[in-house]
Amino acid sequence: MIRKEDIVKIGQFAKPHGIKGEIALVTSFDLFDADGDLYIICELDGIFVPFFIEESRYKSDSVVLLKLETLDSEEDVKPFTNKDVYCPKDWVENTAIDSGITWDNFIGYKVFDTQRGYLGEIEDIDDSTLNVIFQITHEQMTLLVPAVEDFIVKLEQDKKSITMTIPEGLFEL
Repeated sequence: MIRKEDIVKIGQFAKPHGIKGEIALVTSFDLFDADGDLYIICELDGIFVPFFIEESRYKSDSVVLLKLETLDSEEDVKPFTNKDVYCPKDWVENTAIDSGITWDNFIGYKVFDTQRGYLGEIEDIDDSTLNVIFQITHEQMTLLVPAVEDFIVKLEQDKKSITMTIPEGLFEL
């Protein structure tokens, strides 16, 4: 059985490509040039299910077209549109991304400030620009905190918490 703590999100499926069962995967990971039996994992009905990759080819730097075994038509892959895609953590631990963690993995983390204490939970991540922003719910308000490595004092993945030193005046903006 595949457990959530043993996998890491590597991207999200976009839409089917063509009529032969290919689907576009938007990802920043470069895993698909490796040898061996590669597979991706998707959550279906609350269960993480592996799908072996029959073929892969890069469409751009951030889009990989995948042909998954047993999925042979546009109709077969259409239900995967907009689904998150995962792989085993140990596949990405030695890549440039620290332990294979992507920004979306921080949703649900509790955020503490060294001066103000508990701020709230990360509800969403805005990574649409180079400046990634944590969206934190705090006392029925949404705080927007830059996800700047220099602000992070301590990261405890097992406790799902981040301690930060947030500059004075940031919340008054």
